[in-house]
Amino acid sequence: MSDGYGQAAPRAVAAAQVTSGQFRHFDLVMAAFVTVLVLSNVVGAAKLAAVGGFVFGAGILFFPVSYVLGDVLTEVYGYARARRCIWAGFAALLFLAVMCWVVVSLPPAPGWEGQAAYEAVFGQVWRIVVASIVAFWAGEFVNSFVLAKLKVATGGRHLWTRTIGSTVVGQAIDSLLFYPIAFLGIWSTEQVLTVMVTNWALKVGWEVMLTPATYLVVGRLKRAEGVDLFDRDTDFTPFSAKL
Repeated sequence: MSDGYGQAAPRAVAAAQVTSGQFRHFDLVMAAFVTVLVLSNVVGAAKLAAVGGFVFGAGILFFPVSYVLGDVLTEVYGYARARRCIWAGFAALLFLAVMCWVVVSLPPAPGWEGQAAYEAVFGQVWRIVVASIVAFWAGEFVNSFVLAKLKVATGGRHLWTRTIGSTVVGQAIDSLLFYPIAFLGIWSTEQVLTVMVTNWALKVGWEVMLTPATYLVVGRLKRAEGVDLFDRDTDFTPFSAKL
């Protein structure tokens, strides 16, 4: 049966019944997820911005895109494959932290005057590094778990309820971990709480605004892959990368 786009409508199957070899676009979505994650942690993670009196962490502008891609991964490819992507992102963040530390620590060549600027951009505050990695790991797994469970509970209907609902919970965990670990004792407690709450609200708002794009991407990927996965018998442990 055609879905109106010239492709067969995706068939509903349990995630365990599908092998990765059946997917044509999983690797591309995974690459996009890791790329956005790494770049959003390089640019803007430690900068506190203020626009029109509204204070927020600058990284908020792009980091939520990784959560949207995380939603797409879980919705289209299932929890187990999203879990593998989360571990890939975790490894990428660790490599980023080590690479930045090594490169910044290398003695500059005689006559090169860019060390101070380089340190300002790529110098790692280890509290922020630890906070980013821990918050990402916990928040993404909660986001993926909630979305997968809601998909089964809703029978695959009302995509917006699980993309937004999982983001509300996942981003709450992310913000509750990141800002206290990174900035408590450096910023005032009031400032930490203010930025934590406002950034959570902004992240959820981003998810709401990007819902039409999420629907478009999810729909096209499901039609291209030909299946609609449900995590009915999935092992939801985060401590594994098995499919």
